[in-house]
Amino acid sequence: MPYKPEIIEELNILSRYNLHTTQEGIKIHSSAKAEIIAAAQRLFDKNLISQVDGGYLTPLGRTAAEHTQGLLQIINQ
Repeated sequence: MPYKPEIIEELNILSRYNLHTTQEGIKIHSSAKAEIIAAAQRLFDKNLISQVDGGYLTPLGRTAAEHTQGLLQIINQ
């Protein structure tokens, strides 16, 4: 089953988080593309990020980001 564009946007957001610290979040500006804003809303609704505009990873979000970034390392070799 291929990834839907909506899932790709969510994965792209998760890939931007710095996993070396819990003190650094991200901010998605209101001027971002509608697809990115919608993806952040979905991640918030899934309890993966702390704010609708990014914020910090939740514990579940950290796990998702670790898997996302790990997969990217594997396929980008």
